[in-house]
Amino acid sequence: MNSRGNHARAVLLAAAVFASPFAISLMATAPARAFIVFDPSNYSQNVLTAARSLQQITNQITSLQNQAQMLINQGRNLASLPFSSVQQLQQSVQRTQQLLSQARNIAFDVQQVDKIFQQQYGGVSLSASDEQLVTDARSRWQNTVGGLQDAMRVQAGVVGNIDTNRTQMSALVGASQSAAGALQATQAGNQLLALQAQQLADLTAVVAANGRAQALTEAERAAAADQGREQRRRFLIPGSGYQAGDAKMFNQ
Repeated sequence: MNSRGNHARAVLLAAAVFASPFAISLMATAPARAFIVFDPSNYSQNVLTAARSLQQITNQITSLQNQAQMLINQGRNLASLPFSSVQQLQQSVQRTQQLLSQARNIAFDVQQVDKIFQQQYGGVSLSASDEQLVTDARSRWQNTVGGLQDAMRVQAGVVGNIDTNRTQMSALVGASQSAAGALQATQAGNQLLALQAQQLADLTAVVAANGRAQALTEAERAAAADQGREQRRRFLIPGSGYQAGDAKMFNQ
């Protein structure tokens, strides 16, 4: 029994010696396998970094969009108004000026007014003949009638401008409401102010024409009163043809 046990131990020892290099060689030639290790903290840090990068890119895109919109708005603000009413307003003013320049007998000129008033509306000359007095009175009457006619012509011209002004005002208000930028809105506002100035000019012309007609009427009345006093004085001069006497009435 002892010899058999010894023999078995010897066989096992030999097998172990023979198997050890083979096992070592086999372990050396076997491919190594990597083990994946998940790190939660590192993963969250990477996700946070990617989110920040994405946010920066989004901010840059938004900034570029804002800059592009700003450039577009600047372009709109610098765009000129395509509508202009200056020519029509100038024509209206020219028509009113033409009516004023056609004033009969006495124009709207300071020197001419002074000259004619000195000649026709000053004191009646004591040496003027009766025929000259009548001629002067008729000339003053013509000035008064002409002044009234001029006032009515100016009034008619201004009324004629109302329709043109209405059309221009409607167009300018529409252009102002649809203005694409600040410059267009400002230009539309300026043209509306120009329209208002033209209307004020028409109003001034009407007031001037009416005042001229009234002044001529009052001047004629004053000159007629002065001439009447002179004619009465001449009529009452002894030997001028007037003889005082008793008046008979009802066949007495």
